[in-house]
Amino acid sequence: MSRIRSKDTKPEMLVRRLVNSMGYRYRLHRKDLPGKPDLVYGPRRKIVEVRGCYWHAHLRYDPTCWEARSEAKSNKGYWGPKMDRNVERDQKNLTLLEQVGWQVLVVWECELRDMAAVKERVSAFLSNP
Repeated sequence: MSRIRSKDTKPEMLVRRLVNSMGYRYRLHRKDLPGKPDLVYGPRRKIVEVRGCYWHAHLRYDPTCWEARSEAKSNKGYWGPKMDRNVERDQKNLTLLEQVGWQVLVVWECELRDMAAVKERVSAFLSNP
C-alpha cells in the first residue's frame, strides 16, 4: 500500500503533459475542493479528473475495460468494500463539485491508449463555455 500514489501517477502525468502541450494552464490538487481534484482550471470552473481503472472500479461503468479485469487475490473481505467506498466517494465528490458550479471531465486510465481521442475530448471540454 505504501507504493500506491494518489498524486503524480503515470496516467495523471500523461494527461498533464498533454494539456500543457495544448497551452492550457492548471492548478494541481486544490485542497479547498471536494476530493482534491487532479487538474483544476479555476477561471473556467472546469476540472479534469484522471482515474485509474482498477482503483476506481471502472469495470462497473464500462464492461469492456481491459485495465480493471483483475480482482484482489488476497484479503477480498477488505478490498471488495474498499472499492465500493472508492466508487461512493467519487460519486459524492462529483455531485458536490457540480452543485457548486464546477464542470468535471473524467478521463479513465484505459482511454489513454488513444491519446488523440483524449486530446480531442479534453480540448472540446475546455474550449466550450
